Amino acid sequence: MSHVGVPRGAARKRRSLALFTTGVLTLPVLAGCSSGEKEATTAVVPQDVAPAARTQVADGGTVNWAIDAMPATLNAFQADADGATTRITGALLPTLFPLDAQGRPRLNPDYLESAKVVGHEPRQVVLYRLNQQAVWSDGREIGAPDFVAQWRALSGKDSAFWTARNAGYERIEKIERGADDLEVKVTFAKPYADWRSLFSPLYPKQVTGSPDAFNDGARSTLRATAGPFRLRDVDKEKGSVTLARNPRWWGSPAKLDSLVFKAVKPQDRTEALTGGKVDVADIDAAAAHRIVQAARDAGNNGAPPAHGPGSEITPAAALRSWALAHGSDEEAAEEAQSARDEKARAAQAYATEQNDLRGYVVRKSLEPAYTQLALNGETGPLADDRVRRAVAHALDRQELVDTVLKPLGLPANPLGSHLALAGQPGYKDSSDALGGQDTKEAQALLADAGWTREGALQKTDGTKAGSEGEKQTDKKKEEREKGEKEGDKKADEKAAEEKKAGGAKDDGKTDNAARREPAKDDGLYIVGDDSKPGDAEGAVTRALATAPAAAAQSAALLRQAGHLGETGTSEDAPARITAQDRQPGGAAGAYAPVGTAAPAQAPDSARGPLGKDGKPLSLRFVLPSGPGSESLRSVGDKIAAMLDTIGIRTEITKVSDESYFRDHVASGDYDLALYSWPATAYPATDDRPIFAKPVPATDGSLLVEQNYTRVGTDHIDQLFDQAAGELDEGSARDLMKKADARIWAAAGSIPLYQRPQLVATDKKLVNVGAFGFGVPHYQDIGFKKPQAAGAPANPRK
Repeated sequence: MSHVGVPRGAARKRRSLALFTTGVLTLPVLAGCSSGEKEATTAVVPQDVAPAARTQVADGGTVNWAIDAMPATLNAFQADADGATTRITGALLPTLFPLDAQGRPRLNPDYLESAKVVGHEPRQVVLYRLNQQAVWSDGREIGAPDFVAQWRALSGKDSAFWTARNAGYERIEKIERGADDLEVKVTFAKPYADWRSLFSPLYPKQVTGSPDAFNDGARSTLRATAGPFRLRDVDKEKGSVTLARNPRWWGSPAKLDSLVFKAVKPQDRTEALTGGKVDVADIDAAAAHRIVQAARDAGNNGAPPAHGPGSEITPAAALRSWALAHGSDEEAAEEAQSARDEKARAAQAYATEQNDLRGYVVRKSLEPAYTQLALNGETGPLADDRVRRAVAHALDRQELVDTVLKPLGLPANPLGSHLALAGQPGYKDSSDALGGQDTKEAQALLADAGWTREGALQKTDGTKAGSEGEKQTDKKKEEREKGEKEGDKKADEKAAEEKKAGGAKDDGKTDNAARREPAKDDGLYIVGDDSKPGDAEGAVTRALATAPAAAAQSAALLRQAGHLGETGTSEDAPARITAQDRQPGGAAGAYAPVGTAAPAQAPDSARGPLGKDGKPLSLRFVLPSGPGSESLRSVGDKIAAMLDTIGIRTEITKVSDESYFRDHVASGDYDLALYSWPATAYPATDDRPIFAKPVPATDGSLLVEQNYTRVGTDHIDQLFDQAAGELDEGSARDLMKKADARIWAAAGSIPLYQRPQLVATDKKLVNVGAFGFGVPHYQDIGFKKPQAAGAPANPRK
C-alpha cells in the first residue's frame, strides 16, 4: 500500500507532513450511530495480527520489514521525520502512553509505575513514577535529567534547536526530581489536558542536551536507546536499518534475534515478497488480491492459475493463434509464434510468482488515518462558503466509501468526525451540521451565490470570476491547445493536398475535431467540458461535431444512464430523434437508441456548466499520479462526476507524488484535493493547527500552520484552546464535539473514510500485521513454534 506522508505516533510533532493515500492507497469507517447525538456504538475494526502467547513463539530468527524509504532522520521531533522514523524509534525508545486497539493512551508499565495529576491549584502538577529497572542501553538510569533536556529542546525558547513544533512543552514551567531518583515532577504554567502526549518518544539527554546533538547527531544514529531492540547498523547503500535484541532490556526479552527494516518502494512490494526479501509489507489492494488468489490456487494440484497472463484467451482465439503460427505464411507464422512464446513465458512467470505468494497471508484492518476532500477557501469560487457547502451537498459519501472499502470486505460507513475515528471515546457523528447529499440544496446555494447557467453565457467586461486555476492559465494547457491548433492546421493542409491529388475522399466531416487524433494524457482533463481529452477518445465530440452543445450534454446524460456504450456510440441501432421527441434545449444531430426520449427532467445545471459574468464555474482538482494511487484517483473521478451533475466543471490535474503535497496542497495551488490525516488521542493539541484560522503575515501572505484549506473561524480556535486547558476529560470531549460541528459547517474539508490497512506477512509470523489503532509490541513478534511432527525445527534465519 502506497503512502505519501507520515503516520501518527511521533508524527504529532510534525503534522505539516500529511498522509496521502492511494486508497490506499490515500490509503480510509465505522460510524455506528444511536438516536439523539449519533454517538458511536460499534467497536472499532479489530487488529489482525495473528495473536499468540509468548510461550507459542520460537526464540530467534530475523524478520525483514518493508518501509517506503530510508528514514531521513532518527529524530522524531524534526520536520523531515517520516513513517520509517516512527516505526524504527518505536522499537528503540520509550513511549510512555502508547495507544491501545481503541485508540486510547495507556500507561506503559515497562517504563512507568504510575503517572497522574497530583495538583491543580495554583498550578497543574504531574508526577511520574518510573520503573526502577528502566535504563538506557549504556547502563544509565532513565530519570529527570532526560525529561528536563527534552523539555528545554522542545519548549521553543531556544531557536538553536531545529524542532518541528513545541505543542505542550511550551506550557511547562519547570521539571524537578521528586522524592527520589525514580520520581519526576512536572509543573505546568498553564493547564494542559493532553499531558500524556508528552515525552513520547523519550530521548536520552545525550540527544536533546545540545543543539548540535539534536540537530545533527540523532539524524543517522542513536548511541543510547531503551527498548527491546538496540540499533546495530544503518546501511544507506543497501537501504536497510538493522536492530538487534537489546541485552540490557529489563522487560520480556525480544523473541527475534534481529529486526531489519528494508527500503522497498510500494510498487516493488510484490516482487520483494515473491523473492523472499521481506516478511512484512504494507501492500495495495491489487497485491492483496493476488495473495488471496494464490491461497485459493493451492488446491489445484499444480495446475496453472485460471487468471493472470493468457487466462483471458478463449478456446477459439487459441485455435486461431495456433493455426496462424503453423500456417503457410512464414512471416505471419513467425510473428504469431513469437507472440505465443511471449505469452507462455509471462504465464509461467506469473504462475511462479503465485506459487511464491502462497507463503504469505493478508492481514487487514482500518488504518488510524482518514481521507478527506479538501476545499481551498483562500481564493476563487470556494472562498464563498455557499459554494463549498454546495460541493459538499453534491457528494454521495456512501458511494465514495463503497468504492474503497467494500471490495476489501471492510466496514464501509462514511466518517462523521474530523477529530476522532469510530470506536474512539471522543467520536461523534457531527455531519448533520452540514447535511448530506442534496442536489436541490446544492443548486439553490449556487444560485444564491450568483452561479447560474445563464451566467456562463453572459459576456463580461473583464470582471474576473472562476478559480485561480482559470485566472492563471495553466502552462501545460496552453501548450496542449497550441499543439492542437498546429495539428489542426497541418491536418487541414494535408487534407487539401490529398484532395487536390485525388487521393482523399470527402466523407462530409469538415470539423477538425473529427479528424484530429486523440490528445495524449498530459495530466489534465476537464470534467464537464466537451473538448476534454481522453473521454472515450473524443467519440462523443466527434459523433456530435455538428450539433450544438445541448445535444452533446444529452448524449452524456444518456451514456451515464447506460443507454450509450463506453465508446460514446449507441449500443442499439441508432435512430435520429424527431422534432416531437426533442425536448426544450435539444438539437438535431443527437442520436439515441430507438424509443429513447431526450432527458426531459434533467435539471438546467445538468445540461451545461454554471457560470458568472461569462466565466464557467470550474474547480482545479489535483490528484497524485503515482503507482498504487488508482483507488484514490477513482474516488476523485467519482467526485468530479457528482459535481458535474450540479453544473460544476472540474479540471483534473494529475501530478507526481513527490510534488503533490509540497507544490500543490501546502502551497495552496489547488481548489480540490484528496489527502489524509492520522488519527490522534489528543485532538485539542494535534488537530488545532489543522483547523486554525489563518492569520495575515507581515508580507501580506497567510500563516496557515497546517490548515491547507485556509478555512477557519475564531470560534473554532477558541473551542480548541478551551479544550486544551480543560483537565476534565468529559468536558474536554464535549468542547471537541462542538468544534467538530463548527468545522463541518465551515465546509473546508469533508471527511470521507478511514483508510484501509492491508499488510502481507509470512504465514509463520505471529503478533504482527495490521495493527489498526494499536502499536506493535516488538518483543512479542516472532515465528510460531512448529506444532506438528516434521515441521521445520527452526524459524527463518
